[in-house]
Amino acid sequence: MNRSDPHELWEYILTQVELSVSSANFNTWFKTSAIIKIEEGIVFIGVPSPFFRDWYQKNFNKLLLKIVRDISIEFRNIEYMIVKDISRKPPKESRTRREQTPELPLNEFYINKSDNLNPRYTFDTFVVGSFNQVADMAARAAIERPGITYNPLFIYGDTGRGKTHLIQAIGNHYKKLYPNRKVFYLTSEKFGTDFTDSLQQGTANRFKEKYRQYDLLIMDDVQFLSKKDKFQEELFHLFNHLYDNNKQIVFSSDRSPAAIPDIMDRLRGRFLSGMAVDIGEPDMESRIAIVRKKAAMSGVLLSDEVSEYIATSVSGSIRELEGVLNSVVCHTQVKGSPPDIAEVRQSLRSFSRPSKTVSVKHVVSKIAEFYGIEEDSIYEKTRRREVVRPRQVIMYILREDFSVSYPTIGSKLGGRDHTTVIHSCEKVKREVAEDAELAKEIQDIRTLLV
Repeated sequence: MNRSDPHELWEYILTQVELSVSSANFNTWFKTSAIIKIEEGIVFIGVPSPFFRDWYQKNFNKLLLKIVRDISIEFRNIEYMIVKDISRKPPKESRTRREQTPELPLNEFYINKSDNLNPRYTFDTFVVGSFNQVADMAARAAIERPGITYNPLFIYGDTGRGKTHLIQAIGNHYKKLYPNRKVFYLTSEKFGTDFTDSLQQGTANRFKEKYRQYDLLIMDDVQFLSKKDKFQEELFHLFNHLYDNNKQIVFSSDRSPAAIPDIMDRLRGRFLSGMAVDIGEPDMESRIAIVRKKAAMSGVLLSDEVSEYIATSVSGSIRELEGVLNSVVCHTQVKGSPPDIAEVRQSLRSFSRPSKTVSVKHVVSKIAEFYGIEEDSIYEKTRRREVVRPRQVIMYILREDFSVSYPTIGSKLGGRDHTTVIHSCEKVKREVAEDAELAKEIQDIRTLLV
């Protein structure tokens, strides 16, 4: 082993780590990391997120430090760097791969911090079918005459049907049409957090001024305002100010305004005063079109047989289709050619949902092991970060894969209120759509539960 070569050193370290941790821990925490550089006796390990960095420092730093010091006393310390798209291939091989296959467009798009919009959510990348055609037409019409036609625009439908894509496409197109106007996207949860913080910090007027300056305000997941009277009151006044000044307002929800429980009648009336349109379940023709377009956007041309197989085999949301397609694109990048039908069938096994007969305790046990935490901690009244995320994933899996009721999940996991469970499930749903790392974790967990 050449200890000055980051790739060779990391591969040796992994062989030692694998002897010291469980397979679940090893697969979860080490397959997306690598040594980035070695400078002045410090080994810099690249990890994909702050969460990974904190977890390494708390749980693996001593082990890794011991391993590198056993290799050579020249290694004085370890530091962790957040790096996107980490590759564990040696540089020469990586260059060869890139020459043979197109790069994945995974790091081209970043959230615009000034308006919270993701540039990849555009009308051009939004696949229109019979299930969402009316919503698409309403969205385009709203920004042709903003503040006048369809104000507010309220788009609703089950999770994973493209609501966030469409409402952010409105924002991105609006910026092009009206470059001197201000647009802002946020979730209702973020709105509530900002409002609470402003009250605690004595900056309520600044809060009001911030949100009243926008020419287009887009608010996602307004169903979470249910039972939050103070947030509803503040949104009601904000709505009136924007509406009276002909500013465009766009909302989304997983249900129609009339079906959101515990919403003030006057706010519900505001939601219904413009245009409310739903996005239904995509039909088969639309699902095939989505598969083909999403694949083509990544430079992959799928056969009709593969496209139809994916569209018919993956039930559920558009997000699940995209998860399968990400796997297909990665396959193409590695092998240099799209997969055939047999390879797709094999790949889809990791996306299959587990048996409905698995017990809650079994799910808790497997997921706790996956994240490397004590099973008992899941039931405790703790907000420790390393416990909160696994607990939320457990709630999400129990609800999505086993259709366990919210009250039952809360009862089984330490007597928690069902509203807490709803919040956790919806939070994971949103993050799965935006966080490829979390989506992969969910896939891996599902294979453990089969």
